[in-house]
Amino acid sequence: MSTHTEKAVTIHVLGKEYHVSCPAGEEYELRQAASDLNEKMATIKASGKVIGLERIAVMVALNINHELLQRKAELKTLTLETETRITQLMKKLETLLPENNN
Repeated sequence: MSTHTEKAVTIHVLGKEYHVSCPAGEEYELRQAASDLNEKMATIKASGKVIGLERIAVMVALNINHELLQRKAELKTLTLETETRITQLMKKLETLLPENNN
């Protein structure tokens, strides 16, 4: 039995209304995502370079995925740098702290 309840939420993208379900308590995030999506799609539509709702949606999806891949790469780099720094600090601590003699 699922403890998650779904809530119906109405969002608007490029003047169209969509009814979607989302977990209760996440309505704000869904509305924020829809607002961001609407803004990105409106920007591409306004450029006049892409015609058709489907093509606009694909371009936005590609742009969002590209940004996600960049963030994942940045996170991976930061994680590796952090792990390296922690290892260096641990080694330094081991050399500075006297052995625990019982």
